[in-house]
Amino acid sequence: MPRLILLLAIGAVVYILLRRVAAMPPHKRRGEYFKLGVGVAVVAVVLLTLAGKMHWVGAAITGLLVAARQSLPILLRLFPMLSSLKSQAATGSKQSTVTTSILRMHLDHETGALSGEVVEGPFKDWLLDEMDREQLDSLRQYCEDNDSESLQLLDGYLEQRFQDAARENSEKEAPAVGGMSQKEALEILGLNEDADREAIIDAHRKLMQKLHPDRGGSDYLAAKINQAKDFLTRD
Repeated sequence: MPRLILLLAIGAVVYILLRRVAAMPPHKRRGEYFKLGVGVAVVAVVLLTLAGKMHWVGAAITGLLVAARQSLPILLRLFPMLSSLKSQAATGSKQSTVTTSILRMHLDHETGALSGEVVEGPFKDWLLDEMDREQLDSLRQYCEDNDSESLQLLDGYLEQRFQDAARENSEKEAPAVGGMSQKEALEILGLNEDADREAIIDAHRKLMQKLHPDRGGSDYLAAKINQAKDFLTRD
């Protein structure tokens, strides 16, 4: 009976953890499933070893699994970083980044494609590309209720991803934008701190070409890019 209770308890914990992982953003699930699998394997090996049903080799395997479990978070952070660096080195692509209270949006300088992630709210840590239309509509409602700048960014993304289906939700006039720091202005134009006036103007021109309405341009992003150029080239 005690063994049955223990197994039921372990099963209940695993079920709860599985439900929790399933609610995570898709790009985080693989790593969490792997960590959960390692944890279950460690528990199984420990129980079998304590019950005398596994050779001492099982204890050694347990130690290796524990070590792997401890180093996994570092590896999970390292490999995506290396992959990202390799991809950027191969393509030489740059990005502009605009951050609001709810979203962090990226504009690829080569393709003009918008991508982003949610930094606050019910979909926090989700990538926009992972979300379906129903989820994006729910996020849009949250932005509409809480932050107009995030709403403008999301409308630009929706218009590019879904074309005419999102145009009815997009504002026709460019919104007013607030203050800006030098760091934010450089991030928006995708420049380094040592960029000169010519580089700033050139980056601005290329980005505005990417934001043409035929390519899914965003009024809000255009306004931010103009503001960044004005800020960095002010006398």
